[in-house]
Amino acid sequence: MENFKIDVDADGIALITFDVPGRSMNTLTSGVMAEIPEWVERVKTDDAIKGAVLTSGKASGFCAGADLGDMASGMLGGADLQAAFDAGWRLNGALRALETCGKPVAAAINGLALGGGLELTLACHYRVVGDSPKIQLGLPEIKVGLFPGGGGTQRLSRLVGVQAAMMAMSEGKSFRPNDAKGAGIVHEVVPVGGEVEAAKAWIKSGGKAVQPWDDKSFKLPGGGPYHPAGIQNFLVGNAMLRKQSYGNYPAVLNLMKAVYEGVQVPMDAALRIETRYFIKTLMTPQAQGMIRSLFLSKQELDKGAVRPAGVLKSDPKKVTVIGAGMMGAGIAYVQAMAGIETILIDQTQEAADKGKAHVEELLKKRLSRGQLTQDKFDALLGSVTATTDYNLIKGSDLVIEAVFENREIKADVTKRAEAQLEAGAVFGSNTSTLPITGLAEASVRPEDFIGIHFFSPVDKMMLVEVILGEKTGDFAIAKSLDYIMKIKKTPIVVNDGRGFYTSRCFGTYVAEGLAMLEEGYAPAMIDNIGRMTGMPRGPLEMHDDVALDLSVKIAKQTKDDLGDAYEPLPGWKIVQTMVEDLGRYGRKNGKGFYDYDSKPKKLWSGLSDLAPVKINDSTPEVVEDQKRRLLYRQAVEVARCWEEGVIDDPREADVGAILAWGFAPWTGGPITMIDQTGLKEFVAQADQYAAKYGDRFSPPQLLRDMAAKGETFYGNFEGKKAAA
Repeated sequence: MENFKIDVDADGIALITFDVPGRSMNTLTSGVMAEIPEWVERVKTDDAIKGAVLTSGKASGFCAGADLGDMASGMLGGADLQAAFDAGWRLNGALRALETCGKPVAAAINGLALGGGLELTLACHYRVVGDSPKIQLGLPEIKVGLFPGGGGTQRLSRLVGVQAAMMAMSEGKSFRPNDAKGAGIVHEVVPVGGEVEAAKAWIKSGGKAVQPWDDKSFKLPGGGPYHPAGIQNFLVGNAMLRKQSYGNYPAVLNLMKAVYEGVQVPMDAALRIETRYFIKTLMTPQAQGMIRSLFLSKQELDKGAVRPAGVLKSDPKKVTVIGAGMMGAGIAYVQAMAGIETILIDQTQEAADKGKAHVEELLKKRLSRGQLTQDKFDALLGSVTATTDYNLIKGSDLVIEAVFENREIKADVTKRAEAQLEAGAVFGSNTSTLPITGLAEASVRPEDFIGIHFFSPVDKMMLVEVILGEKTGDFAIAKSLDYIMKIKKTPIVVNDGRGFYTSRCFGTYVAEGLAMLEEGYAPAMIDNIGRMTGMPRGPLEMHDDVALDLSVKIAKQTKDDLGDAYEPLPGWKIVQTMVEDLGRYGRKNGKGFYDYDSKPKKLWSGLSDLAPVKINDSTPEVVEDQKRRLLYRQAVEVARCWEEGVIDDPREADVGAILAWGFAPWTGGPITMIDQTGLKEFVAQADQYAAKYGDRFSPPQLLRDMAAKGETFYGNFEGKKAAA
């Protein structure tokens, strides 16, 4: 076999080592799934084998789950449902054969086991895991629009009960080793390196070769659908899942159905039920869009898909961050975690020290969770130098300024920093709106000047937007991407323009909420509709989060730059009054559209004086129309960015939208949404909104031309790649 190696010891215990060649991490490829039945059959029929231990040959982990690209292409080769079911059943059938082979099989989990990787271990009769904070165990498929399809819905429900299993699967929750043992997912936690020995010891001590659910005395923990207690799991669970998903994710509903139906029948029938619902889910546009954007495209971007060819790989060792506020301190933290020496500069030593204190606070959280040793903590904190001295920039591979959004301040910082930079270093501006070409005018080396836009909080937000000025060269692009990949973020590269890609398009969501407010929609209705679209928060509460006074400052800078061409957005005067007359800045000072002096937050009672409610009609038809309105406004702006050349890769557009501002993940991103809606239908609907709400909805000529030709964004992109 290519992916598994079998060694039988003197005690008759077969050590089955899972090791996919040429990969740093094991995944369930089609080749792997074809070989599982082979070694299962040998374990079953070879009289010399008394039991088996399954472990990984990779230092990086046990198994990261299914190879989604491989799996999707294999199961969706055509519209033949029987063929799709057979492909989906391949893993489930193999794992069922494993747990009924008649010999004890233990999993020695010596690294992370996620998705299909954990499902593989759940089919073993005993599970031992190493005691390492780096190990995670979980079924995160829901995050890419799927649910467990390798027996996870049935085995986990029977192990820990329906309620606990549904919570873990619907949230995509991961467990650390001891938490997994406490939950009943694994049997034993042992020191790292002792997993195989402990697994063999269980077999030698008479390990039972029968799963709990195959024992005649088995009872489902917590009870099933017709048990007085168990029924509550489905009555309450159905409502909770609706609250979480707003009906946008077929995977959530099909997960509940698979569990509800499956726990009422024997395991063989239950696994067939799971497979049917899994295939049904996999064929939905939501799953296809999410798999492509959140797994395949993201993986390609993470590996440098848009990095300029022909530029030598760089490895930044020292990076300076100028500006030690929350953003700059967050950048310093992720750099320290990546092993990069960091100089953190601010105007005063007090401010610089405060920034380093934030780094220390984040590191302490990891220390308290056992994710860092004290020595490692000390070393990481020691790699950050808080200072006011620009001379310490010398030797930096990269400088990132994260100062106030003011052109003059940024220009001063640029000149002072560049005076210390050596040849081959790059200067990056962490600006969210100011055009890079204009900021580069302060630089004596504009070819090495670039935008590197982080998102807050930096330690949690995974996207970094790289913005090219007119003179930015390939060397600066490549070096910036190497840096972003080293700090383990996902990069997208866009061209210059006010607001670039992410800030510009995100702003339309917030602005459309303001327009609805000015039209007289009830504030609570606006935010509820926003959440129902699949956005992480409503437009008004999200505006509070980013700060109302920041919006005012950006608007004033934009007005200064554009002069007579500047047009205030609908509802703008409401925000201006709140900030300048009433001192309501948003969540940052506890006063915005909401009051934050109590929990939960409450809508500000004075808002009705600034924006009297005229529309409180929340019929399903109105809600669906306004949900579409909020999504279409953002998607139209994305299409405008494409037409203007700000962005030209559908992968970057979709991944960037989801990771940066939370564009409804179930859509697969705005470009996928347009493609799946159909260009003609999208244009027609956008035109209707333009007639009703204004030219901001008017589709760009690009969309009209594509609609006339029957084109799609991804179709054109794949065509270009094939031609290249």
